[in-house]
Amino acid sequence: MSTSVTLPALGESVTEGTVSRWLKQVGDTVEADEPLLEVSTDKVDTEIPSPTSGVLLEIKAQEEETVEVGAVLAVIGEASEADGGQSAPETPSAEDAPREGTAEDAAPAAEPGPAEEPPPAEEPPPAEEPRAQQPESPAATPEPGSEPAAAPPSGGSQGSDGVTEVTLPELGESVTEGTVNRWLKQIGESVKNDEPLLEVSTDKVDTEIPSPAAGTLLEIRVQEDETVEVGAVLAVIGEAGGTAPAQEAPGQAAPESAPQAAPEPQPAREPEPRPQAEPKVAPPTAKEDARPEQHGPAGAATPSPTPVVSDSDSTYVTPLVRKLAKEHGVDLGSLDGTGVGGRIRKQDVLAAAEAAKQAAAAPAAPAPAASAEPAAAAPATPAAVPEVSTLRGTTEKMSRLRQTIAKRMVESLQVAAQLTATVEVDLTAISQIRAKAKDDFKKREGASLSYLPFIAKAAIEALKAYPKLNATIDTEARTITYPDAEHLGIAVDTEKGLLVPVIKDAGDLNIGGLAKRIADLAARTRQNKVTPDELTGGTFTITNYGSAGTLMDTPIINQPQVAILGTGALVKRPVVISDPRLGQVIAIRDMMYLSVSYDHRLVDGAVAARFLSTLKARLEGGDFGAEFGV
Repeated sequence: MSTSVTLPALGESVTEGTVSRWLKQVGDTVEADEPLLEVSTDKVDTEIPSPTSGVLLEIKAQEEETVEVGAVLAVIGEASEADGGQSAPETPSAEDAPREGTAEDAAPAAEPGPAEEPPPAEEPPPAEEPRAQQPESPAATPEPGSEPAAAPPSGGSQGSDGVTEVTLPELGESVTEGTVNRWLKQIGESVKNDEPLLEVSTDKVDTEIPSPAAGTLLEIRVQEDETVEVGAVLAVIGEAGGTAPAQEAPGQAAPESAPQAAPEPQPAREPEPRPQAEPKVAPPTAKEDARPEQHGPAGAATPSPTPVVSDSDSTYVTPLVRKLAKEHGVDLGSLDGTGVGGRIRKQDVLAAAEAAKQAAAAPAAPAPAASAEPAAAAPATPAAVPEVSTLRGTTEKMSRLRQTIAKRMVESLQVAAQLTATVEVDLTAISQIRAKAKDDFKKREGASLSYLPFIAKAAIEALKAYPKLNATIDTEARTITYPDAEHLGIAVDTEKGLLVPVIKDAGDLNIGGLAKRIADLAARTRQNKVTPDELTGGTFTITNYGSAGTLMDTPIINQPQVAILGTGALVKRPVVISDPRLGQVIAIRDMMYLSVSYDHRLVDGAVAARFLSTLKARLEGGDFGAEFGV
């Protein structure tokens, strides 16, 4: 009996979600509660588990497709149903099978890739037709692989000789193409089923494309930074140990798919090697200095057994390998590739880089003995000079998260009349409490006791006294809404960009509770494990730019909020203080700048100043020791 997988509720304010990627493909066996797919909202990706054990029979919502809460995403059933679904496509003709299929099982198989042939007219149609027609003409050869070719799973189609083509799945109603960000595997490397194979970006999200089958990566047809249509073949995977015969199957599809995709390189595609099936990028090889990623197709067509320097046009070296070689200063011409056909892999470059480091360290040892003074000064120079970034002199496309951040920051400045007020706060009393309590707190709670939870606690108390900074304004409706709780957003710096998870009902937590929630949310946000509901509903935000050493900044309000608090770096500074016995004296104190940006449409400067003064007084008073027994 089949079971429908529906999109669950993703939070109070979220009514729809976008399928980021499928972790399982049609025909795969899944266990109950095993992650089945990733769904994203406008802020986060979350995994949807399988509600039951069985076989994935049908995928109804393709990658990058946006559906409402409660919509059916997939169908899971018994293994016997899956077997019937795979053999059913044998009945119709080879040409009709991918489009019409038979009943329930063939339909989902056609949807993921080339079934949507009309929109991507340039590449997916020719890629689909050869796979469907080949079983008819060379019937003797492809018979063993003709069955799976008729019903390809999402993101891949299986051809003859056990070869599986990895295709670009559907990316939603309004998205018809995707860009390859980087390949996580290189030619000749073994891959497991569902193991991430490459990263693809759209105008909405960056997502990983998993391998639809286990085996060896035989061919990469789309190079990094290349944009292709939905349904385009990205790579070819074959059975482990069967590299040579597996490459023949892709070669058969080349003659038919190539002429329509790129008429010019037809002569290059006639030869047997399938790597020439992607010469649609071959014409721009003259631009390889600007976009080294395009070397791949040309090199794949005529792989050279002896790799040379990275800027050579006659060898196959992937863009990732070139970047690594440039980053580590490795001469590709001096390497002997260990990949298929002598190709240089990333492991070869990393091994050469490590060997070079060891070689450089060896002669450095006797240097201190020869002259002690230069040796003492030498370490200071490399430490003071930052490493030169490999991004210099390059141009890269914006990630989807960066585009979203850029859009929202500009919108915030356009919507709100933003000003920033700053006070300097003496946190010496907080430092003394931390010095006494942080070790025991770490052992007891497993979280660090930083300055941030103290500041957050004091800010929440100030928000209760000045609720305008915790409110929202609707100028069209001419209303101001004051929430009955403080939902504190904490800005977290991740590798992909800035995200703001929210601590709901933060006003109900003490400093210890805030410390644990901040640590937990920050860790899970960086690991991409927060839920959509945890990234929405904030009423006030704190951003800790001081962690990177910044003393002061003017943070931008996170809409629809009306205020955001920024915490600067903690520094020791001589300050004039009033001592009860000595009067005014100069002492070394722990000082920090706190800045609040506020929306002047709702918050007047005087109100912001009172908020900061209350926050300052609470922190300098240091009356938090009772919670920690100090």
